Amino acid sequence: MQNSSLAAALFPAALPLPADLEERYPQRELPQGARVTRFAPSPTGFLHIGSLYTAFVNLLTARSSGGVFYLRIEDTDKKREVQGGVEALLQSLGEFGIVPDNMDEVLNDAARADGYGPYVQSARREIYQAFARELVLNGLAYPCFCSEEELNAMRTEQEGAAAPQKGYWGKWARCRDLSEEEAIARVKAGEPWVLRLRSACREDERVVFTDEVRGKIEMPANILDAVILKTDGMPTYHFAHAVDDHLMRTTHVIRSEEWLASVPLHLELFRACGFKPPKYAHISALMKQDGGGKRKLSKRKDPEAAVSWFTEQGYPAAAVLEYLMCLVSSRFEDWRRANPTAPREGFPFTLKGMSASGALFDLVKLTDVSKGVIAGISGADLAREVSEWAGSYAPQFAALTAKHPGYLGQILAIDRDGAKKPRKDISRYGEVEDYTAYFFDELFTPAPVPGGEEILRGYSYSNEDKEAWFGRIRELAVSLGYAASPKEYKENPTAFKGHVGDVSAVLRLAITGRENTPDLWAICRVLGEERVRSRIEGCLRQA
Repeated sequence: MQNSSLAAALFPAALPLPADLEERYPQRELPQGARVTRFAPSPTGFLHIGSLYTAFVNLLTARSSGGVFYLRIEDTDKKREVQGGVEALLQSLGEFGIVPDNMDEVLNDAARADGYGPYVQSARREIYQAFARELVLNGLAYPCFCSEEELNAMRTEQEGAAAPQKGYWGKWARCRDLSEEEAIARVKAGEPWVLRLRSACREDERVVFTDEVRGKIEMPANILDAVILKTDGMPTYHFAHAVDDHLMRTTHVIRSEEWLASVPLHLELFRACGFKPPKYAHISALMKQDGGGKRKLSKRKDPEAAVSWFTEQGYPAAAVLEYLMCLVSSRFEDWRRANPTAPREGFPFTLKGMSASGALFDLVKLTDVSKGVIAGISGADLAREVSEWAGSYAPQFAALTAKHPGYLGQILAIDRDGAKKPRKDISRYGEVEDYTAYFFDELFTPAPVPGGEEILRGYSYSNEDKEAWFGRIRELAVSLGYAASPKEYKENPTAFKGHVGDVSAVLRLAITGRENTPDLWAICRVLGEERVRSRIEGCLRQA
């Protein structure tokens, strides 16, 4: 059925033809089996950790198959758009190393740098209208002139009639059977209209498809005459995604499980437009333990829902991605234990290996993973990363470390560089200031050493190798009535005041102000002889 007159009344004549668009956006030249995936957010605010998770899975899918991962900005809903939202989105993705293959095209608003743009939907208006016009020409779409009041009355009527399906369909689709002449007359009269898909599905019809994560799924077919173009001529999400995923040659649409209910409509849109549908994979939402149950991470309730929170707290991007890999696949942790130093990319990722149940986002587990990641960073590299972070989030600490070039790297190298089992006592950059505070005179807080005066008076520090240093502490301990070793003390505790470890504990407290620290000899080497002597003398003065 060719409704050429109606199409001419609804759309400008200069629109491109679908055939021309097919030629403009050819199939991608990729190896067999390569997957083309996309992350398609709206610039409506901060990046949710669940969205980062989705983008990460899309990236893994493309990279593991030698395919393409691209970014598309879905900005057709201008009312929800946030100023600077696109820039903030790109920055957040970049901070976590999730870099789409078309980043330059998005940043520079390039229309055809790689042949498949523009990647901002508001710049693709004519493309959507070209396919919408084709649907009208073929009798598969029609203009609807129903006002909001009429639609509200329809919903009320459906509730009273206990309609099996709420929405614009069947006898409630009042504009579906308007004659072409009446529709044209109303358009020319200036009545506002939206364009609706003319659903071809029966009320008892079912659709069956295979989800790459969840397996075979059967659902009721779409019977609603869904809106595909709004009154401003821009597409709804549903229609835009069908056109874009087809022309951008997306092979796999990987998205949150909340979109699962939309699959019947999306499959019908692909069918109506004559497109081959992509494969769908609906991944589970990130959940949080709340009392005795679980709930989705909430923008309103949970600060960690915002990706920016992890940056502000100083979690390394590598740690966040390492933890997300644990959520992506339950097999990753075993693989990591067997391959402790291998890059994440070596893990044999598959969509079918993902769980269909909700993944529990556990900050305690993230912290543990982050400790392991940070433990594997050299002192100099960690100092550089901490300094960069502090420049934005802890400026006073950044200024302090800048006064002592190289000093923070020496501190963080203790029990780290060259150690078989590096210490795992830092979980994020935000902890480093407190962790290292006693090394800086400006931050050092002396602690009283009750009963330790005899030890402090008898101790004289000199910059020597570790064996000689500890040998002198042992000699001091024995001279003051302490056992030379914990074992000796344990065998005859009544014969000694304590053991050499107790003597070291007094010195540790005097020099660092803390009871628990990394290796004391290494600490003294970094502090330097003058500072060590000064702190011991300060303790004696306060005794």
